[in-house]
Amino acid sequence: MDTTQSTATPAIHVPVLVVGAGPAGLTASLALSRYGVRHLLVDRYDGSAHTPRAHLLNQRTGEIFRDLGVEDRVLAEATPSPLFANHVFMSTFAGPEVSRLDAYGNGPDRIGDYLAASPGRMCNLAQHLLEPILVDEIERARVGELRGGQDFQRLTQDDDGVTAVLRDRHSGQEYTVRADYVIGADGARSRVREQAGIGMQGHEGIARVASVWFEADLSRYSADRPAILYIGGVPGRPAGDGRVFVSIRPWNEWVYLRFLDHDDDPEGFSADDHEEITAHIRQSIGDPSIDIRIKSVSPWQVNAQVAERFAAGRVFCVGDAVHQMPPTNGLGLNTAVADAHNLAWKLRLVLAGLAGPELLATYETERLPVGGHAVDRAVRSMLDFLGIPAALGYEEGQSAEEQWALLRGLHDDTPEAAARREALAAATDRINGQVNAHGMEIGHRYRAGARVDDGTPEPAQDRDPELYYQATTWPGARLPHAWLEDGRLRCSTLDLVGHGRFVLLTGRGGEAWHEAAREAARLTGVEVTVRPVGTAGGPRDPYGTWERLREVDADGGVLVRPDGHVAWRAASSASAQDLPKILATLLHTPSGR
Repeated sequence: MDTTQSTATPAIHVPVLVVGAGPAGLTASLALSRYGVRHLLVDRYDGSAHTPRAHLLNQRTGEIFRDLGVEDRVLAEATPSPLFANHVFMSTFAGPEVSRLDAYGNGPDRIGDYLAASPGRMCNLAQHLLEPILVDEIERARVGELRGGQDFQRLTQDDDGVTAVLRDRHSGQEYTVRADYVIGADGARSRVREQAGIGMQGHEGIARVASVWFEADLSRYSADRPAILYIGGVPGRPAGDGRVFVSIRPWNEWVYLRFLDHDDDPEGFSADDHEEITAHIRQSIGDPSIDIRIKSVSPWQVNAQVAERFAAGRVFCVGDAVHQMPPTNGLGLNTAVADAHNLAWKLRLVLAGLAGPELLATYETERLPVGGHAVDRAVRSMLDFLGIPAALGYEEGQSAEEQWALLRGLHDDTPEAAARREALAAATDRINGQVNAHGMEIGHRYRAGARVDDGTPEPAQDRDPELYYQATTWPGARLPHAWLEDGRLRCSTLDLVGHGRFVLLTGRGGEAWHEAAREAARLTGVEVTVRPVGTAGGPRDPYGTWERLREVDADGGVLVRPDGHVAWRAASSASAQDLPKILATLLHTPSGR
């Protein structure tokens, strides 16, 4: 990121100003770059994240990165899913294991669900490793400009745009940026959100944590039970002690989450003297021979908040600026990436004069419910952890000796031990809501927004919608994945769409859609790419998967938005004549051009 920017220029004009270069801001910048939208991305820091922070990338994020042309680079750097196939509850690394469950779609009962749902793969790539990849791709695109060391100060809005004042931290000079739109991606303490007058709802400071980034070879305790999270419960400690180890690079690089007591001084944990925190980690490992090297300690607080609004006038906020949640489920970064992807294509069309400003209002309509749901799920997942010590029989005031005895007696042949084992199994099963919440990751359906109803009811879900994804082409849902064959190239239905385009999928007998698409382009100025599946010269459906999933006749049409969500569908080509009007409705454009 360029940090040598001169502040001699008194005013700058760009179509979009993005404030904040975390995952949300970088995704917005990369998407805008791919769409050819000139923009300025600023961040108060020089360079990318210098600590791991968020790390889990789910399948929906994988699909978005696939669309933006960066998936291969991310996967090449990331830890693949088989290396975090478990979720482990333990006393200490060296001590007795408490319970374990299959995680992130790696279990025999879930792996098929994940493989069938998406061409993307879950992976683990910490923020300090992900961000440089995104920065490099943005710089290579040469559409957006990135500037580090820039403090956002304030903004004012009028009917024609936003005037933002920034300060160069190197020179101290203030300068003005005039933008058509501003994206606030500046985190939980977002000054953009504050300046836009957007309030937050929920709870702040529900827990205080010190993230300890350290190196230690724990392969002897991890390689046989690979996981992202190892949750320790040292006997004699309070139930909420929460000894959480996060694998950053198996099995030598870790983040340890030290949950702080009310009387702990967070700043004390970030000092250079790490003797106390090292002793705490060593106790949690349970092996005094392990060499530990602390790399950094970063205190922070856990919030459970969602913004009252996601937009105000020409200002749109994304990521932590509008939803803050516990790290359980790993939804924070992934929800932020999806926010940015949702917004970018809408900005492109409005800036090009191809859509009315009402299209931008659908960003909040669609993403606010998703953000609220993510916060709620993450909080419930955090509370679910407390079921493990409760099932073991741990209670406040017990000594370490009493709790070690409870742990050793867990497998006794007694009714009491059997009852505790049953309770532990049930408590462990509840953790599926955190580590196998497939529906939360890729199953969100927009029930209002940039969609046109096709007159059919929303498909009912016969399994838990948070745990299980159910494919559907119902308008508002993400387009189902099916493996196709284009020539000799294997491709997903998701590879036929995206890249900033509206795409209509049809099949045999769907010739009428081609003329309808041409008429739609004449009416709105927006091209609709028609992709017939299963026709001569078109992609083949060799397994018949798309035929089973499309929920329309072979000559029907499924209109897909640039972000991969279904905008509208028609059962047959008899409705092809409606396409121009449907597209104009989606774009909020006049009935003719």
